[in-house]
Amino acid sequence: MPTPRTRSISTKVTEQEYAQFEALAGAQTISEWAREVLLRASKPSPSDQTIVAELLALRMILVNVLFSIANREPLTSEDMQDMINRADASKLAKALDRLTTTTTEPQAG
Repeated sequence: MPTPRTRSISTKVTEQEYAQFEALAGAQTISEWAREVLLRASKPSPSDQTIVAELLALRMILVNVLFSIANREPLTSEDMQDMINRADASKLAKALDRLTTTTTEPQAG
């Protein structure tokens, strides 16, 4: 049995905006279409997750390499592979954390 929807969200729009939403909704009611759009927008897309995960992994590897160089520590291929493995192991969890924290915190402005 689906959970009943008991709360509502409301906003004012211009005639032009309303017409645009009506066209985008197609056969759906505008409220059902808007609900789907809001729910979709509140979750990070798979492509966003992948991009952020790869950037965080790259950042982690770069920081570790630069730290080793700054400390004049030798960097072996085994060290590099270990850094890559550690970055890969945690990148998705870190990306999801960053993306969900960003999308759930109120925007300043």
